Amino acid sequence: MLPGSLLVLNATAGFGNPALAWRIPLALVAACLVASSYYVLNDILDAPSDARHPVKRNRPIPSGRVRLPIAYAEWAALAAAGFGMATLIGGRFLLTIVALWLMSLVYNVRPIRAKDRTYLDVLVEAINNPLRLAMGWYATGTTLAVPLSITLAFWMLGGFFMAVKRFAEYRHLDDRERAAAYRASFRGYTEERLLVLAIFCAVAFGLFLGIFLIRYRIELLLIVPFVAGLIAWYIHLGFRSDSPTRDPEQLYREPYFMAFIVVCVLVGLLALNIDLPWLRELFKPTAILDAGGE
Repeated sequence: MLPGSLLVLNATAGFGNPALAWRIPLALVAACLVASSYYVLNDILDAPSDARHPVKRNRPIPSGRVRLPIAYAEWAALAAAGFGMATLIGGRFLLTIVALWLMSLVYNVRPIRAKDRTYLDVLVEAINNPLRLAMGWYATGTTLAVPLSITLAFWMLGGFFMAVKRFAEYRHLDDRERAAAYRASFRGYTEERLLVLAIFCAVAFGLFLGIFLIRYRIELLLIVPFVAGLIAWYIHLGFRSDSPTRDPEQLYREPYFMAFIVVCVLVGLLALNIDLPWLRELFKPTAILDAGGE
């Protein structure tokens, strides 16, 4: 969410708005509640397959520590609380957070259950990334639409992270039949296909991000080599036998990687707050001569 808020506030010089003191924290709480509802539903419907996983079988629902009626009540209560808070922020924010919740149904609930469908499991789950960006954007109270280029860039970035996660999971299970028994979408995957999907998403992310940077804030081109390094490093982590990309919540255990993320953020913040006329001049469009040289 925070990138969305930072981008729109920087573009509109809206940091002095006193309403941000309550809008942004309330939006974060609402987002956490709805996201928690999303993950509760995911755990409920994944319990049968999680029971066959060497690690996830110890989760509260497949292990039997939490009963299903209680889990469903928690799912509904978290969503209701999040929606209630979202109404205080504004209509656009509410619509975006409802869309995030609806995506949990598309991803988890039959007859669609995109989670069980090869390629769709990655691309549908990745839609949550631009939705979170839009939530941060509209949490500021702006009526400006989120640019399509950055929306598509964040979608593809989410796809990249999900594809590497699936790649690491597939390698960890180390048996196609075992993998398919745990996750239905793995029936159509191979290591090669997952790696190709990750590369596709990374390239698409770079192209859409470049369009956004050139169009809206050319100084942000300073982050390009850092973002490229981050993508390469994440792929490297995906190849490790103990890959933290299988459980991204454990990435904090990678101190050098986390330090590099901090560097990327600092460079991005710097680029948002400096003007480099020479960079604009360097990337200024030039006339394209026709074949006759006129």
